[in-house]
Amino acid sequence: MKRPFIFVFFLSLTLLTCSWGFFAHMRINRLAVFTLPAGMNRFYKSNIQYLSTHAVDADKRRYADTAEAPRHYLDIEVYEAQTDSIPRKWNDAVKKYGLQKLAKNGTLPWQIQRTYYQLVKAFKDRDSIKILFHSAYLGHYISDAHVPLHTTENHNGQLTNQHGIHAFWESRLPELFSERYSFLVGSALYIDDPLKETWKIITHTHQLVDSVLWIEERLNQTFPAYRKYSYSKRNKQVMKQYALEYAQAYHTQMNHMVARQMRASILATGSFWYSAWIDAGQPKLEKMIKIPPDPAAEKEIKELNIKFSSGKIMGREN
Repeated sequence: MKRPFIFVFFLSLTLLTCSWGFFAHMRINRLAVFTLPAGMNRFYKSNIQYLSTHAVDADKRRYADTAEAPRHYLDIEVYEAQTDSIPRKWNDAVKKYGLQKLAKNGTLPWQIQRTYYQLVKAFKDRDSIKILFHSAYLGHYISDAHVPLHTTENHNGQLTNQHGIHAFWESRLPELFSERYSFLVGSALYIDDPLKETWKIITHTHQLVDSVLWIEERLNQTFPAYRKYSYSKRNKQVMKQYALEYAQAYHTQMNHMVARQMRASILATGSFWYSAWIDAGQPKLEKMIKIPPDPAAEKEIKELNIKFSSGKIMGREN
């Protein structure tokens, strides 16, 4: 049975609000593999398809786990006027804001720290399945920290009458223009304080929010309304989307911001993976290249895919 057009029309600008979009998340995790040094790169390259495919599992989990959504964002201005005023450590944040407020307004930096140490433990245990699992999730959260609209209460332009800008910035633009980007980001670097580095990333990302919103608002005021949107088929559905001409103008006026943030995501992801391996004592990974199927993990992924395909996000859209 075909779905009514009005339903498709409504979903068209929100369907892709899955933090960087699946396309970009998968590309970021994939390219991060090539930043890794000897001792790591053989194992990661041998499992590059897993890391790419499962780069989006954290988003799919939002359809099955009520606790997942706030792990992807941080509403900075809800907490404090300045990013530097937010307590850096989790226990201090809990003491100041309480668990309820944190669960509503985001826990992204502390989730990155938590996943980082889960990856360190997986390396120490030489557990190949958990190494890949936590690597995929860590790459996802780190990439989210590079998306400006993941650091603000106005996450989808809903407070400034710019509904749909979330998917526009992080999904539509990379899908249209990332083939033009240079992804030569250099080699992964050791991070001696992951939480401090996470806050550095988030602070920089949040500084981009005003530009993301203001540039689109200005463009909207000067661009002919009838040329702002176009229609195309996606998964057998007719979808309304930002037109190529409008997307090109927005992309150009942001002066390579999306490309810079994607490159930064790739290097940061590789650097966090590398640092976790160093902190675990640089265990040998050669014998963990071939991974036997794990029934429990496969069952969980299957259930996630089912809920993702037919369900509704538990918690707010990113």
